[in-house]
Amino acid sequence: MERLDLLDPYDVAELGGIELTTEGVVEGFLAGMHRSPFKGFSVEFAEHRPYQPGDELRYVDWRVLARSDRLTVKQYEAETNLRSMIVLDISRSMNWAGTERRLTKMAYGQRLAAAVALVLLRQRDAIGLIAFDDAVRSVVPARARVQQRWALLSALTNLVPGGGTAAEPALRRVTDLLHRRGLVIFVSDLLLDRDLVLLALQYLRHRGHQVMVFHLMDPAEQDLEGPPEARFEDPETGTGVVVRPREFRAAYAETVRRVIDDWRAACRRQGMAYFHVTTDTPFGQVLRRATARRSRLG
Repeated sequence: MERLDLLDPYDVAELGGIELTTEGVVEGFLAGMHRSPFKGFSVEFAEHRPYQPGDELRYVDWRVLARSDRLTVKQYEAETNLRSMIVLDISRSMNWAGTERRLTKMAYGQRLAAAVALVLLRQRDAIGLIAFDDAVRSVVPARARVQQRWALLSALTNLVPGGGTAAEPALRRVTDLLHRRGLVIFVSDLLLDRDLVLLALQYLRHRGHQVMVFHLMDPAEQDLEGPPEARFEDPETGTGVVVRPREFRAAYAETVRRVIDDWRAACRRQGMAYFHVTTDTPFGQVLRRATARRSRLG
């Protein structure tokens, strides 16, 4: 059977909702890593959960096994490896796809956020969510318990495309929710005020947080295509311009390349991880790059 994490994202999404596709993506991804993602437990008991391959036998609750013939382990709350927050852009510009056979940037971002969250939860990391457009629209505080998965999936599933983009208030909100040093995962098409966002991200780095920036783009945004004459419109402001794509194609491609390079360089200068991700990239490839980079950061 083909691994879902390596299939085209649109084909994976066609199999079902966020819950089903994320589970399949993460199962395939973890199977491909050939090692257990489970790392730590602490002294403060939180709840029981089913035993999973890779758990240490010393944490198995033998009394529960004797009573019910079920393998469970004791899970603890305090010793999560870190506390993490996903900051997801749901502005109107994210609700766009170049073709019908492709996920919108928002739909891709929702599934990527869900997959990242599930991987972190299985590592015993606490994970939360902030979704924003021109204001903060949804907040799920970071938790490490099993029920957190359902809280995050519910919040992600119920998101609707918003209006304009104002990332700075959402990033400021992170400092209220992550009191200890943690990981901030910023998922956006970065069609926003670059200077303000970089200032907010730099502040998070100053507070000691690790920062990952996932720059989502539809492949059609990288090249200027279209009929001999076409009107292009900003989905958030409605501002439009009529151009001849062939005349501007080379300049457009160079501008896009420069924007990507500028974001990458700015993030690198501040010690932040930057990932340019097109929405036709299998989720497993993105997760693999992110986990490899996080191991170097942390």
